[in-house]
Amino acid sequence: TCLVRVGETVFASGLETLKDAKPLNNCRWMLFRRDHKGWQKVTMDETGRTREPCPLAAFPTNRVFLSANPTLVKDVNAYAGPARPEILEFSIANPAQPAQMFQTFLPAWKGKPQFSEHSYRSLAADGQSGNLVIFQNVGYTHAEWAFMNGNANWIVQGQLQWPWGAEYDQPQPIRICYPNVALQDRAVYFCGVSDVQEPNLKWRAYKKELTGRDWDYDFRRLFYTWMPDITSGTFRPWIELASRERTGGWITPGDLWVAPDGLVHIVWTERALDERLRPKFFPSEKQSHALNYAVVRRDQVVLRRTLCLAEEGKSNEVPGRGRFHVTPDHRLFVLYYVSGSDREGHALAENRLLEIKAGGEVGPSVRVPLKRPFTEFFTATPRAGSLPAITLDLLGLQAGSSTNICYARIGLF
Repeated sequence: TCLVRVGETVFASGLETLKDAKPLNNCRWMLFRRDHKGWQKVTMDETGRTREPCPLAAFPTNRVFLSANPTLVKDVNAYAGPARPEILEFSIANPAQPAQMFQTFLPAWKGKPQFSEHSYRSLAADGQSGNLVIFQNVGYTHAEWAFMNGNANWIVQGQLQWPWGAEYDQPQPIRICYPNVALQDRAVYFCGVSDVQEPNLKWRAYKKELTGRDWDYDFRRLFYTWMPDITSGTFRPWIELASRERTGGWITPGDLWVAPDGLVHIVWTERALDERLRPKFFPSEKQSHALNYAVVRRDQVVLRRTLCLAEEGKSNEVPGRGRFHVTPDHRLFVLYYVSGSDREGHALAENRLLEIKAGGEVGPSVRVPLKRPFTEFFTATPRAGSLPAITLDLLGLQAGSSTNICYARIGLF
């Protein structure tokens, strides 16, 4: 997430696009703060350049962290090159004064991994214990990770090896990207989607005929793993939670929450098939879009639910990405976007909220009365150290705009 809450103050990270630098490393991070006076820019990068958004984490003890990945290439016209992961800490002990200075921590890695601008990194925090963990991909084989304790010491590091795709036409590691990562009591939970070049060689050749590109990436298998104690350095075997491999569909991770009883709640979206491939390879298959939910206990999926479903020829209420929100009394809500049309054929574009109750019972969904719904959004999540709250903070894109980043605050009573 690029949004965290510390008490009554909200922080957001953003990107400035540099006019005098060419992609990929043509951005700089910015840090914003919102309190009772409204939003203001606290500080920004003055010298570095990067490619990707910069995740945030926070502790209730007035500490905010930003994950940066500045390029080490000096040439502003260079397309790619090596990068150096950094964790920046901002002290906000006196919220009345903008934090102009920060402290930089360089994670201690295993060996000397060759990081680049394509980091696919994840920053997770345990706000109660004051611990941090960062994951950063290296090529197509694994992710490097490093764990920092509350005393700002990098006490353990290691590698997360990707699951093996033995069933592919050309067996290979299944790179996992865009994960939801949680850290709780030194246990780590990791759920992400496959991101490899199209592994079905017949489909790859056909897609090239359609697009003219030599590449096309697969995002259709959802994998989960966890580590009971990060100091052991050993992850449990991968679990494949969902797959749309047979019909070339699409899966997008949504969110992950670890409940006090240790149950891991996971939400994601699925699209059944790639309609470009349907006429040639699976003409009888029907399209569907689903917002799905599962609960994992240790190494087993113990519950599954479909929270919203659009099916070809039936409902056309198409669910978008969902995020969890947790209240101080551990009530679990899912906020998600819906587009398409309702039963009467009226156009839909709205956010909905539903509660998942004990035992997996799903409550009725209600429309969130925003003037413009959020289509893609971050929340101030416990995965980044924000405490459970009755206030639901959103940061992201609203319907009708692809350029403006917006903020909303919703009270749950």
